[in-house]
Amino acid sequence: MLKIGVLASGRGSNFQAIINAVKTGYLKARVEVLITDNSAAYAIKRADDNGIAGLVMRPADYASPDTYYEAVADELVKRGVGLVVLAGFMRVVRKPLIDLFPMSIMNIHPALLPSFPGLHAQRQAISYGVKISGCTVHFVDEGMDTGPVIIQAAVPVYCDDTEESLSERILEYEHRIFPYAIRLFAEGRLEVKGRVVRIQGQVKDKDVVVNPPLAKGD
Repeated sequence: MLKIGVLASGRGSNFQAIINAVKTGYLKARVEVLITDNSAAYAIKRADDNGIAGLVMRPADYASPDTYYEAVADELVKRGVGLVVLAGFMRVVRKPLIDLFPMSIMNIHPALLPSFPGLHAQRQAISYGVKISGCTVHFVDEGMDTGPVIIQAAVPVYCDDTEESLSERILEYEHRIFPYAIRLFAEGRLEVKGRVVRIQGQVKDKDVVVNPPLAKGD
């Protein structure tokens, strides 16, 4: 069974969506550990409530960013983690972690990459005036939201949207496509060819994206 290590910095609603998907049996995997850089993160309570080991690892406690990610990688390897999931982890992952988990680190971004990478993607979308935004699950490389795209969901942008209202609409789809992407990985159905991620048997799953359970109590 696939063991997942989750990195999160805040409330962890995507972390909860993954927990829910495991509990319902939609996702045949186990969340082995939560690592957070923020001792006040609500994600820690989610881990405690679900019997998941939680570690606070702050970059300030390490000599350098690379040393920090070496320590994070060591903890993940020690627990037999096969997939690293960034669920609102507000740091750019560096080479020591990426090298140990090549094409085995997933992130979710609240925009349709390559549009609007980085922080405040929803604000960027509204400012630009786009009519469609959404969210993207992608593999992590050394760039800022530049890794190969696994799956995306499109979400309309309305003329009266605020950053907050658009964020909430996108978040609902984040909670659906992230478990789906992890499920594809767990089933060995993802093949990376350069920048292209090929999904085996995707045509048979065409309605599966809307089926994963939503996180509750976010």
